[in-house]
Amino acid sequence: MRLFYTDRFLKSYEQAPAAIQAAFDRRVPLLLANLRHPSLRAKKYDEARGIWQARVTRDWRFYFTIEDDTYYLLDMISHPK
Repeated sequence: MRLFYTDRFLKSYEQAPAAIQAAFDRRVPLLLANLRHPSLRAKKYDEARGIWQARVTRDWRFYFTIEDDTYYLLDMISHPK
């Protein structure tokens, strides 16, 4: 699998606190190795649009789609509670 970072994702990443950026960087290898890795808790977020949600930390999530062999990273936000 490959990663594609959208402009929106890159902006979200740059605006996130350094600790969140580091946590996301630790999640990338897990995503590439196994979408179902327990610490990601990945799940379909929007079935109609094919958007997935995965955990960065307890309070942050990232969103992506899967097309062929590529994860398209869409956004990273604090988790709305």
